[in-house]
Amino acid sequence: MSDTAEELFRRLLEKDRRAAARLITMVENGQPEAREALRLLHRHSGRAHIVGLTGSPGSGKSTLTCRLAQHYRSLDRSVGIICVDPTSPFTGGALLGDRVRMQELSGDPEVFIRSMGSRGALGGLSVATNDVINILDAFGKDYIIVETVGAGQVEIEIVKFAQTCIVVTMPGAGDEIQAIKAGILEIGDIFVVNKADREGALRTLSDLEMMVETRPVREEPTWTPPVMSCIALEGTGVEELAGAIDDHWVYLRQSGMLEQKIIGRMRAEMLEILNLKVTRAAGAVIDSEGRGQDIIKRMVGRELDPHSAADEMAGLLAERELDVR
Repeated sequence: MSDTAEELFRRLLEKDRRAAARLITMVENGQPEAREALRLLHRHSGRAHIVGLTGSPGSGKSTLTCRLAQHYRSLDRSVGIICVDPTSPFTGGALLGDRVRMQELSGDPEVFIRSMGSRGALGGLSVATNDVINILDAFGKDYIIVETVGAGQVEIEIVKFAQTCIVVTMPGAGDEIQAIKAGILEIGDIFVVNKADREGALRTLSDLEMMVETRPVREEPTWTPPVMSCIALEGTGVEELAGAIDDHWVYLRQSGMLEQKIIGRMRAEMLEILNLKVTRAAGAVIDSEGRGQDIIKRMVGRELDPHSAADEMAGLLAERELDVR
């Protein structure tokens, strides 16, 4: 007999790992029963420090995440880790290799690791990922580290839910520095040059420092992102990084920016859910016989441009008053 949402919720608050894992699986699979549990746990969330960690493949994000978790555990803090891997647009499968790289943490009951596919969401994030953050928050994790896919313009999506955003780069990654210039520079709260024992580390560090100094001035109050170096494989610089993360948390609370971050995340989360519901409703209309198919045919025949087609579809959805609950 499967557990009810109420039972899973009760066990989650009692720190039952199986309940957390079961609820996350339900969320990933889109089971409607999960919605009731999410409703119940919402008021029990909001205490964790959500840390987003991004950077191109090969920059050592997983190793750095592992070392950060080990540092927090040495301070007797509980940690949740969400590793978002790219989902294949053809098979829906994901690499999900981070668990292999984090075996050192697997035996610690106060560390909960979950790998998730991006499900094609912009920046590798999805409604399910946000739901899992809320589950781990209510589960009592002090820190929730979200390691995202790749680096580039789409990675600015991370700022919608993370309270502290860390951008990881490495020496010799000239293209990555260009990517940071293109957009990530504006959302990074902390910049890390990992693998600092490699040739060119000082140059990369200097380039980043110059870019941070010359980036557009934000509205007051301001935070000047530190540029740090570390060797995650050896644990060098990890304690200093953890200190910078905590400094940013103190800054957010004292400046009043934490409340703004929370409001922004709630707004983004609601809009993302609404977008998913409306997209599904529109897809159902398009796939059905009638006016939806007619719109597609007229587009194919070059009688209707995509923007006008979208306007017609919006009108059609409004006329039908579709249930998107």
